[in-house]
Amino acid sequence: MKITSTIPAVLLGLAPLSAAVSVSGAAEGFASGVTGGGDAEAQIPSDIDELKEWLTDDTPRVIVLDKEYDFTESEGTTSGTVCASWGTGDGCQKIIQDDCGDSPSSQATWYTAGTTGIDVASDKTILGDGDKGVIKGKGLRFRDGVSNIIVQNIEISDLNPEYVWGGDAIYFDGSDLIWIDHVTTARTGRQHYTFGYETNTRITLSNNFINGETTYSTGCDGYTYWGFEMVGEADQITLQNNYIYMTAGRSPALSGGTLLHAVNNVWEKNNGHALEGGEAAARGIFEGNAWVGVSTIVGDYAGRLFNTPDSSSAGDCESALGRACEVNAVSDSGSLTSYTDTSFFSDFSGLTIAPATSATEAQSNVPNNAGMGKL
Repeated sequence: MKITSTIPAVLLGLAPLSAAVSVSGAAEGFASGVTGGGDAEAQIPSDIDELKEWLTDDTPRVIVLDKEYDFTESEGTTSGTVCASWGTGDGCQKIIQDDCGDSPSSQATWYTAGTTGIDVASDKTILGDGDKGVIKGKGLRFRDGVSNIIVQNIEISDLNPEYVWGGDAIYFDGSDLIWIDHVTTARTGRQHYTFGYETNTRITLSNNFINGETTYSTGCDGYTYWGFEMVGEADQITLQNNYIYMTAGRSPALSGGTLLHAVNNVWEKNNGHALEGGEAAARGIFEGNAWVGVSTIVGDYAGRLFNTPDSSSAGDCESALGRACEVNAVSDSGSLTSYTDTSFFSDFSGLTIAPATSATEAQSNVPNNAGMGKL
């Protein structure tokens, strides 16, 4: 009798998981239409080994994270030479490399797991349960042709933050149709988001919290320099409704042949510069964004850029987006230099375009609704 009465209880216990923990909303922008693991049964991995197995296998899956999955010590440690390239103070990052040149060098030990992300396979949905889904000490990688992946409502944090090359939170290199939504990234050794040289198409990063506040930084001041590195050969990225906080550069580094639509993002407390990029093939439309307390909005930038500086230029976006752009907003920041290059607007043809609200609305709503636990 005990066995018979227990089975319904177990089944009833499983039902709320599928009902309560599911994808919220749908991707807008370039990753529109992504389905991830689709209708696969939602499952909770018991530990880091099962989580890694499910992320990397060939089975379409909906994976629910209901706790902290701590990879920090799972692969032991590595020792080597680090260079004090930015200073020797307690809050200064060091860089892992053999040749320090004129910079002071020392020996250090870091956690091996953080330096290499988990290679996520195609057709996966990764969901956090409330504010409990955390991957600590290891990032995620999307490369070698993977596609159709959703990551929503999780945190990735604590990847050897003292050391550059200590770990990227999220890494793309040769991927397609991926939606990263309501994800918090914090205390990374290197980038919060890295796009490698292999082309990444139909990517949407939305409602994410890029938390740049860190104990170790290149400025030795608690502001991370390592935000977004975009160097793909022909990447297509929608950057929508993200809160980019306490960065000092690479926010983003728009380079390679990347095509970027940056809409309704909020940058706050940046003591260096936001946008940079060293390659002429990079292209970006920025609209409806807000820069709050940003020292320099555009640093050294070599690509083509349209940043909707005023209402008189907003209508020019019609040929690229099928509508007028929203004007950007600036407060307590450096000036927004006017960039109105429209020569690349035909490159948006055939892509799904994210909608836009006003920069004022974004500034009011995005900081309170971005990141894990804010669905």
